[in-house]
Amino acid sequence: MTHIVAEPCVGCKYTDCVVVCPVECFYEGEQMVYIHPEECIDCEACVPECPVEAIFHEDNLPEEWKSYIELNAQKSEECEVITEKKEPLADD
Repeated sequence: MTHIVAEPCVGCKYTDCVVVCPVECFYEGEQMVYIHPEECIDCEACVPECPVEAIFHEDNLPEEWKSYIELNAQKSEECEVITEKKEPLADD
């Protein structure tokens, strides 16, 4: 199982979560970050760091955001890995 970045991250893109990830499984898109499902070790270190509560365990993902499972898998293959905190979009 893995964790999923969902809808609340869109347009915010806080990166507090990426600096606590021990396996560097976060990838940066234009409007949000994504978790690579095969790299995530399910440690949950990122969950409390997200100020908009956008990270969910796959089993606890709200039904309306189930499409984010595939979106995270797809985009994490296309985007660049992110390991350092950056200015969020929400503060622009």
